[in-house]
Amino acid sequence: MSNYKKIVLAYSGGLDTSVIIPWLKENYPGCEVIAVAGDVGQGTELEGLREKAIKTGASKIYVEDLSKEFTEDFIFPTLKAGAVYEGKYLLGTSFARPVIAKRIAEIAKAEGADAIAHGCTGKGNDQVRFELTIKAFAPDMPIIAPWRVWELKGRDDEIDYAAARGIPVPVTRETNYSKDKNLWHLSHEGLDLEDPANEPQYDKILELGVTPEKAPDKPSYVTVSFKEGIPVALDGVSIIQRLNKLGGDNGVGIIDLVENRLVGMKSRGVYETPGGTILYAAHAALETLCLDRDTARFKELVAQKFADLVYNGLWYTPLREALSAFVDSTQKNVAGAVKLKLYKGNIIIAGITSPYSLYSEEIATFEEDAVYDQADSKGFINLYGLPVTVRAKMEARVKNNGAV
Repeated sequence: MSNYKKIVLAYSGGLDTSVIIPWLKENYPGCEVIAVAGDVGQGTELEGLREKAIKTGASKIYVEDLSKEFTEDFIFPTLKAGAVYEGKYLLGTSFARPVIAKRIAEIAKAEGADAIAHGCTGKGNDQVRFELTIKAFAPDMPIIAPWRVWELKGRDDEIDYAAARGIPVPVTRETNYSKDKNLWHLSHEGLDLEDPANEPQYDKILELGVTPEKAPDKPSYVTVSFKEGIPVALDGVSIIQRLNKLGGDNGVGIIDLVENRLVGMKSRGVYETPGGTILYAAHAALETLCLDRDTARFKELVAQKFADLVYNGLWYTPLREALSAFVDSTQKNVAGAVKLKLYKGNIIIAGITSPYSLYSEEIATFEEDAVYDQADSKGFINLYGLPVTVRAKMEARVKNNGAV
């Protein structure tokens, strides 16, 4: 192995990174390990992190508050794009990795580090997201990924490794789900979830809310206001926190998904995204008033590509930036308020208003109006249907002439 003297570690305090600090020190004798944790809204998971990192061998730890940057520079641009991976996943882990990795690269350069280490497995997407971001901000920095080289074969081995060294870890063999929590979502993978035939043990795993069956029998109403496609009224972090609580209480935002990972395999996970699910529903409803048909249809194509880029770790690329520029141009008039009814896991639109609405009741009404001449539709249909008419006459002519 290389003779690295100072290594910056992407640190969460979870099972993987808890054992990586001593592993680095054992395998790179004399090296200094500096832990960097990005606060993107994990809440209580950050408690005791400083003490734990130092106790397990880190010389220093940074706990960087990235929640505002995460919300404004990653969550809201993705929300405005309407990006959803494979129809369900609201990209909670995907767009949290670049903001964390960017700060890690900055600290590594400031500290004069020889390498950056992370705890991502060789089977997952996060290794790509971390490393592509590091390449964007510290292109010459060596990267250490213990999961690709160490002798540990799985999470049970990690628990044994930690126990042998007296390292406290936040899981047991029975609760050894792989989780990722931030302001936007909470993901669950592993154990019984690895078999898609198993119904998730929701009572055991849910943390942000309840199942629809346990939600109140009375609906809750909420109104979300937007300006240029961004939710307003409170600051972004507070809006998401408030909607997480409201959505969670009403059983909203629980997704069970078998997805296609970038590395080629399928994986199964359960995602809790209560506030994000509400915001996506509200934003999409508002766009039905504010976007013209051609823009809305093309934006759907952009949304799919945007989701793929985010999922695949390509946030810091010219294409993602160009797509964001297009999205921003579509959002100039996406402003107004959306009222939603939350009931047992469902989000029901209960009213939409916008000063930029393209909907005209005067034109759309079934009652008498003075602005739409229904007789105009005859000529429109004749021209619109001209290709159909021409083809039908051709087929009739060929048939009557007996041609093959």
